[in-house]
Amino acid sequence: MTLHRTMLTLTGTAGLIAVAALATGCSSSSSSASSLTLAPSSAVASSPSAATASVPSAAASATPSSSAAAGGAPACATRSLKATVGIAQGAAGSVYQVIDFTNISGSPCTLFGYPGMALAGGTPVTQIGAAAARSTGSSAKLVTLAAGKTANALLQITQAENYSASRCAPKASTYLQIYPPNQTTPIYLAYKSTGCSSSKVNLLTVGVVQPGNGG
Repeated sequence: MTLHRTMLTLTGTAGLIAVAALATGCSSSSSSASSLTLAPSSAVASSPSAATASVPSAAASATPSSSAAAGGAPACATRSLKATVGIAQGAAGSVYQVIDFTNISGSPCTLFGYPGMALAGGTPVTQIGAAAARSTGSSAKLVTLAAGKTANALLQITQAENYSASRCAPKASTYLQIYPPNQTTPIYLAYKSTGCSSSKVNLLTVGVVQPGNGG
């Protein structure tokens, strides 16, 4: 998979057409890229300080569109994965950010479907706004990760500045809250952005997990 090809897939959905319409004239692709600052790409394990009240909305989106094939390697547990930021590209008031998942266990495991993702921040860390909607441009396929191998998902983050402050209720975020497919324990990945705390706006759209590092 290339970022360019997956961007075309994501932007082909009806939901993203609406986002693009809102974004028109609000900002250029170069300004959108510079407005989102990447923090160090280390994954922060879930901790007792993480609030649980926000779990259902993000965790609920970390499920496949259909059941994975029976047998073979088990599903990758959160503890078996390291999440890092991959390449990013700005376009039409959004940033398209690759999120890589590396199998850090000593055994093969599988990923299938959509990860759950949301912006998060504060102390204790809590989810900011709505969890990512799903892009339906690509069908889910079972990805088997050998030890040390990587898969990826593409996350679109629309700029909060595309919306009025009264509608968005902007709030700075410092993490991505990531639930691997079929898991209910999150990874907190350091990532600076601005979210909309209002439930009226959903800035995020995520695609299915695919093999490789998304480069």
